[in-house]
Amino acid sequence: MADHDPENTADTTALDWHEDDMPYSRAFDDHFYCRSDGRLECGHVFLDGNDLPRRWQRQGTFRIGELGFGTGLNLCETWRQWRESAPEGASLHFTSFELFPMARADIDRALAHWPEIDRERALLTEKWPDVPTGRVEIALEPGVRLTVVCGTALDSLNREKEPFDAWYLDGFAPSRNPDMWSPELMQAVFRLTAPGGRFATYAAAGFVRRNLAAAGFTVERRPGFAGKREMLCGERPVS
Repeated sequence: MADHDPENTADTTALDWHEDDMPYSRAFDDHFYCRSDGRLECGHVFLDGNDLPRRWQRQGTFRIGELGFGTGLNLCETWRQWRESAPEGASLHFTSFELFPMARADIDRALAHWPEIDRERALLTEKWPDVPTGRVEIALEPGVRLTVVCGTALDSLNREKEPFDAWYLDGFAPSRNPDMWSPELMQAVFRLTAPGGRFATYAAAGFVRRNLAAAGFTVERRPGFAGKREMLCGERPVS
């Protein structure tokens, strides 16, 4: 779910499990998602913040980029809503950038908390590699494709060419992992956003908002999830 100094990788993938099988990163001293309900948080922040499913009501491929794959929860909830609402003939390509991909058993354990995504969890974990490295490409089902790019986020984004229609900015909290919200990374996200494309994030720290605006996005504050005061979303202007 987050980027980190590649020279300081000791114990970075170590997890604790808190109540209700909530994964907790020891390295970043943070939970992987909202403690009240991570699936509903995904809908409120990432789907609503990107004006989805409305914006994927079109033909062709809709491309979502994500910083921080984590447990795959955002993928699975997006995929669930895609199956319910996408037009016939459209396709979804979900690309996530993750330095420390989780093991299959940990993904399965975390996602088992939500019966609503049992189908997606089963298909994802069935196809997830034993040792995810490099560029993981998975055909989840007809019309739905997952790419997980393993490595540091900035280096990985600098190698990408094709822009995305929507971004989920879901690194660990800015106070615990500021590199994931740096000016350089936000500039790379902007470069890889199609004109009229959007981003959304639970984060509302002032420096995150300023970095997104400086990169070129119009930035909007909205009420956060589960009592959190604010979240951010916005758009790359068409011209």
